[in-house]
Amino acid sequence: MTTPNQQEIISRHSLMWLLIINISVLLPLYDKFTPWTMAICAICLVWRYGIFIGKVAKPPRLLVTILALASALTLALVTSQIGLLNGLMNLLILGYALKYIEMKDRRDVRIVVLVGYFLIAMTLIGQQSIYYSLLLTIIVAINTCVLVSLYREDVKINETAKIGFLLILQSLPLALLLFLVFPRLPPLWLMPQLKTDQTGISDEVSFGEIQRLTRSAALAFRVNFEGAPPANNKLYWRALVLEDYDGNKWTQNDSIKLLELKKQSVSQASSKGLSVNYTVIAEKSYQNWLFGLDVATSDTENIMQLPDYRLYSSKILTQKFQYKVKSYPSTLMDIELDHDIKKINLELPQNKNPQTLALAKSYLRQFPKPEDRLSAIMSSFSQQAYFYTLTPPSVGPNQIDDFLLENKAGFCVHYASALVFMARATGIPARMVTGYQGGEWNKNANYLSIYQYMAHAWTEVWLEGKGWVRLDPTAMIAPERVIEGFDAYFQGQDSYLLDSPFSALRLKDYPLLNELRLSLASIDYYWSVWVLGFDSNKQEQVLQKLMGKITREKLAVFMLSSLACIILLIAYSAGLLHFSRNKDKISSAYLRVCKLLDRKGVSRSLDQGPVDFCHTVESQLPSIAKEFSQLTQYYIALKYRTLTPNGRKSTTKLFIRLSRQIKLKLIKL
Repeated sequence: MTTPNQQEIISRHSLMWLLIINISVLLPLYDKFTPWTMAICAICLVWRYGIFIGKVAKPPRLLVTILALASALTLALVTSQIGLLNGLMNLLILGYALKYIEMKDRRDVRIVVLVGYFLIAMTLIGQQSIYYSLLLTIIVAINTCVLVSLYREDVKINETAKIGFLLILQSLPLALLLFLVFPRLPPLWLMPQLKTDQTGISDEVSFGEIQRLTRSAALAFRVNFEGAPPANNKLYWRALVLEDYDGNKWTQNDSIKLLELKKQSVSQASSKGLSVNYTVIAEKSYQNWLFGLDVATSDTENIMQLPDYRLYSSKILTQKFQYKVKSYPSTLMDIELDHDIKKINLELPQNKNPQTLALAKSYLRQFPKPEDRLSAIMSSFSQQAYFYTLTPPSVGPNQIDDFLLENKAGFCVHYASALVFMARATGIPARMVTGYQGGEWNKNANYLSIYQYMAHAWTEVWLEGKGWVRLDPTAMIAPERVIEGFDAYFQGQDSYLLDSPFSALRLKDYPLLNELRLSLASIDYYWSVWVLGFDSNKQEQVLQKLMGKITREKLAVFMLSSLACIILLIAYSAGLLHFSRNKDKISSAYLRVCKLLDRKGVSRSLDQGPVDFCHTVESQLPSIAKEFSQLTQYYIALKYRTLTPNGRKSTTKLFIRLSRQIKLKLIKL
């Protein structure tokens, strides 16, 4: 008789599953580990493996206590560096690892499994793609297998895995129901943010900033248009407007930074003309910048509109963020320019770039009209020996002079900086705009993908009666870059693929593989739209399609009927519900053939045995006589003769296969 203490002993079956789940749970969290956390987790895993193979004993409680105190102290010291959320995650990971090594009975195993579920859920904070979610679902199933192993020690490992995965499959309908009907509630508490590197463009741009982004193959955002998308040369995604220049870098003006800090939205002048409507799904960047074309407006919650016609999120993008935008390409920006804004956009650093200043004065003398002057400056970029390159020569303290008059080689930031500098030097208000240009069209799901390497800088100049007008010097040097996209001018191997050896963008050169890449990308896009972006509005739309007008009564009936179906399904899967049917598959198959023969006019009387009926079939339906005779022999053998297990198995297989062939033949007659 098994005693209660014996019942709580952890079996080797469970210990083996615990080794598997420990690695499975912790591996996806590797980028959250501090070195100390990683070291302690590795020690605990190796020690537990030693216990499993019988080489070491359980660690003394004193050692576990010392490790726990040391871990807590180390985390307290480094939390200010890694951020509060990362610190809490490491604390939970260490708790999981230490409990893992000191567990003694099944109660401890249940605690480890429960904490494992929490850790799996926390992994979703950083990654939410469909492929990552599928991976975590598998890990949840493995974690469930540990629980199954506690109660089913008598089964093999594959049987435990089957039960664990079946339990997860059975829970999916309930999860889907809750996903559809559970109200989208705001968070009950404010989660601390992950302290991690910002990605994408910065609010400070120097000559090397955009060059850095052209080495990145990461996705920045995706856009779905209502209708046909604009041509590539119209796709200027504004993110930042930089008005201050100190001779080395471009930055935002303090007045705009103050509005961003106060989260103060400014109402724009009335937008005119036809709008371009689209939805943007921005990737996490740990920044607040959003992306829009021309004069962009948005009604999405938590989006501010700034006086420089940009969109700005009041919350840092720690995960994918979906928002709707209306852009008005024909609306003029600032037809009247405020005096202070004009002054800001005419300022130049003192004692910098004297040669460029002299050159600008010469343009001013030759071309008194601002439009003519700008046209002449823009034309000079294509008429003189300038080069567009991602690896320009270095520049000195007078960087515009060095680029414009000496090196004559650079990329978008160089040319935009030179144009703004010269425009300001001749009395034309000008500013630099950074964002992205172009996009990759995915025809499988009708959306644009904009990658980091498409980062771009251009110029906006203010002209009387026209407001802020976009001028892009890059279009003069490298028109293919603007008209056809980044890949039309640069090779991926020389830019965004240099640091991304495993990027899927490498498949662009292989048509079939590229089609597969786009198909997989479209699946992830739909996941972002319909799962990650399933807000209360979409929830209402789906429920209206299912039920028509939504009422409490209809919702209650829908939920109860769905729950009833789920319960019946689970009960049937668990063997608690049985439907009456003939379990003798040999007799059932034979009777189904007889039933078909009856429809063809060959009926079997109640007193007629299989052999007599076979003679009847041979005489009345000669076309199947041979097959039915063979079927009858198999049937008599299986029903009335003693067969070896292997003989019964092979005969049954032959009988079922032949009965199907005869049924098919009868149907065709």
